[in-house]
Amino acid sequence: MTCRIITIDGPAGAGKTTVSRLLAKKLGCVRVDTGALYRAVAFEIQRQAVSWKNDAALDAFLSRLDLNVVLEKEEMRVLSSGRDITSFIRTPEISMLASATSARPVVRSALLDIQRRIARQQDAVFEGRDMGTVVFPDATVKFFLKADLAVRARRRFDEMPDAEKELSRIQADMAARDDQDARRTHAPLKPAPDAVLIDSSRLTAPQVVDEMLTYL
Repeated sequence: MTCRIITIDGPAGAGKTTVSRLLAKKLGCVRVDTGALYRAVAFEIQRQAVSWKNDAALDAFLSRLDLNVVLEKEEMRVLSSGRDITSFIRTPEISMLASATSARPVVRSALLDIQRRIARQQDAVFEGRDMGTVVFPDATVKFFLKADLAVRARRRFDEMPDAEKELSRIQADMAARDDQDARRTHAPLKPAPDAVLIDSSRLTAPQVVDEMLTYL
C-alpha cells in the first residue's frame, strides 16, 4: 500500500507546527515534526560537546545516537536513548545550532532513513524545511508556508516564557536563521517547484488548514 504523504515546509514562525498538527488531526494522519529531530541532534551535540564541524567526530557521534519519536496524547515526543528531551530543544540557542548542523550532509543522511521509514509505514504530515524538495520529492501534496518576518517574530515572542522575551532579539535571530537556511549549499530552504505557497501573515491556523484542504 502506498502511503499518502503531505509535506509542509517554511521558515520559523510561519505556523508550520500548529497547522501541521491541525491538518494531521483533520485527516487522521500522523504528524511528524522533522525540525524537532534536528533540534534533538543539536541538543545532544551541545550536551556531549561534540566537535560538529569535524565530519569524523560528527559521524562517530551520529552512529551511536539513539533517537526515537513517540506520540503521547496527540503530541509528538522526542526520545534520546529512551530519555524524553522534548522540553529542552526549543531554545533560541538550540534553534541556531540546529540550523547550522542540519546543513551538514552527514546529519541529513543520518536522519533521512528515519523519516522515510515512517512514511513507508503510514499516512503522515511531515513538517520541516526540505520535506518537499529533498526528503519526499514525490509527496502527494506539498505546501510551503510563509509569513512576514515581523509577524513570525511576534508569534515566537508570544510563545516564549516571560524571562526569555525580547522581541528585537527574536526578530534579529530569526532573520539570521532565515539567511543561514536559505544560503546553505546543501538542501537550502526554498519551495519545491510544485509546492502550493500559502502566506499565513493574516490568516489564523484554522484558515490556513481550510485552504490546504481545498488541495486535498
